[in-house]
Amino acid sequence: MATLVQDPFRGFRFHVDIVPKISASFSEVTIPDITIDTVDYREGTDKSPGRRRLSGMATYGNVSLKRGITASLDLYEWHQMIIATGTSGQNARRHGTIILYDTDISKIAAKWSFFGAFPTTYQSSGLNASSAEVMIETLDLVVERMSRDQ
Repeated sequence: MATLVQDPFRGFRFHVDIVPKISASFSEVTIPDITIDTVDYREGTDKSPGRRRLSGMATYGNVSLKRGITASLDLYEWHQMIIATGTSGQNARRHGTIILYDTDISKIAAKWSFFGAFPTTYQSSGLNASSAEVMIETLDLVVERMSRDQ
């Protein structure tokens, strides 16, 4: 009996929640990479002339959020708070989820959680009088930890 192969998820129906305060739709979200560093190790009694490779600490890339600029200042104000108080201020570091829905939005297809996030870069697209493009704001978040929950 043949096994049915499940089609991969499509990445165009998603939502981001950042606790506290920010629940928004974005036009683009970058899910960070997770890398495990390696450590070379050798003991004096090892018979092999080579080194052993051991797993080290995990490092996480940045979450990048892009959305059309609106009257909402929540992302900008969070970035400004980090400039003013650093990461020691109340609600400076936040956690959140990135939720990917199936194609008919009836159920959650995948979900990622990130923890200890704070913004490092706020950027907006340029102005151009000869263009009718939507202005985009981008916020890059550093995360301490991330997991795929579903």
